[in-house]
Order: sequence, then C-alpha cells, then structure tokens
Amino acid sequence: MSLLFPDRVIDTILLDMDGTVLSSIKSAERVWAAWAERQGLDVAAFLPTIHGVQSVETIRRLNLPGLDPVAEAAAITAAEIEDVEGIEPIAGVAAFLAALPPERWAIVTSAPRLLASARLAAVGIPLPHLMIAAEDVQRGKPAPDCFLLAAEKLGTSTDNCLVLEDSPAGIAAAEAAGAAVLVVTATHTHPVDTPHPTIADYAALDVDVSADGAIRLACA
Repeated sequence: MSLLFPDRVIDTILLDMDGTVLSSIKSAERVWAAWAERQGLDVAAFLPTIHGVQSVETIRRLNLPGLDPVAEAAAITAAEIEDVEGIEPIAGVAAFLAALPPERWAIVTSAPRLLASARLAAVGIPLPHLMIAAEDVQRGKPAPDCFLLAAEKLGTSTDNCLVLEDSPAGIAAAEAAGAAVLVVTATHTHPVDTPHPTIADYAALDVDVSADGAIRLACA
C-alpha cells in the first residue's frame, strides 16, 4: 500500500457527489438532453458542459433570450428528482464512508439538496452528518465557498481537509480553498490531466483513523 498525502495532516474528508460518490450521468443526461432539444441546442455539444456546476449557472452561460435561468433550473431539478433510474454508487464507496467518523466527512455538491438527497437514497447511501448543497452558497464551484463553508461547519480548516472530486470545476474550487485533492476517475472516459493523485474507485483505498483524529489513506 502506498500512503497518500504523507506530508499533510488530514482530519476531514469532503466529497463531491455526482461522479465522486455516485454516477448519475445516465439520469442527468436524459433530463438535460430533453431540455436541450426543446431549446434547439446541439445536444451532443451541450451535454459535456452540464457536469460539476450548478444547473442555474449552466443555463445562464447559454444567454438564451426570453429564458428565466432560475425557473428553468428548478424545472430541470424537479425532473431529475423524478428520474433516478440508472444511478449507481462508485465501487467501494459505501465501505469507505463507513470507515470514516461520521462527524469528519461531508458531501459538498453543486446539486440542490432535494436532488442530492434523492440520488443518495437511490444508491442506499444515508444522508451524511453534514451536506453542503447548491442553495447553501451564493457562488458555486469553481469558487471555493462550498468547501470553506463545510470546513467551518465541521470545525476545521481547509488546510486539514482532503477533497475528493471528479470535475474540473470542483477540482479548481478545492485548489482555491487550499485543500488537498484526490481525483476520482470512475466516470471519466479519457485519461485525466491533473497534478493530483487519482483513484479509479474506492475498492483499493485503505482508511486509518488515529486516536488523535488524523485520517490516513493508502492505495494499493
């Protein structure tokens, strides 16, 4: 086993949800593809832009005339809550989370809280002690606000946090917050160009929590 982040003291784990804890690509892309078709967009070109950021920001970036981004995002979220077919946990994630002290990890997601709760329930992962969702911050990823807020609520500093992420926006947010970063590549179809350590999933990840609360991760 190879120890990850041997030079950092880590006492808290912050996990993105989509693409990191679970894969909701099939569900999300079904809903977004239907919406994009109604807007006359190039669906194939548009779908890669939806991951890792808040839905309202995805819509705002399009600058579509006569469209209310907030209302459209709310409608998309409602459709996504109804459609959880095909959502799957990332391999080994349940055992990984069970090995962590419940007060030392959180979900930090760009999804609204109701959607995040529905997706976690769909894969049998209980709600965490703390979840930071889209409505909890004014600026979503790639701004660091969500990770800073999670660290504050858990009584630590982002210097002592390890963020598990899969998307460029999430990785940038974690970097801006000053956290250590571990990239999960389970849903990636191409090699990831990143200076951070990567794992395909959680199956080969070993967790050790010392008496002083330090969390050490090792990977086969």
